[in-house]
Amino acid sequence: MPCVIAVRVIPRSSKPGVGEWREGELQVRVAAAPTDGEANAALIKLLAKELGVPKSSVEILSGESSRHKRISLPIDEAEIRQRFSRSSSRA
Repeated sequence: MPCVIAVRVIPRSSKPGVGEWREGELQVRVAAAPTDGEANAALIKLLAKELGVPKSSVEILSGESSRHKRISLPIDEAEIRQRFSRSSSRA
């Protein structure tokens, strides 16, 4: 069951990783700068790795040039929230 989640990207982070859910958005930190799509590519790679899905199944639906994005993922939202609530305690 694919779903769409809201993500807030924090580029140029010294500690890349998935943060917590705030105001309905998943906070994600990436080391890449927000130029030439580098931060978007880093976001897709990080989410795919953390969720154990292929990068090709993670898609930015809107917000390509914004920190606030809508991401399509091939996993249902309850599973995503469960996985990232566990990982945020490690971050």
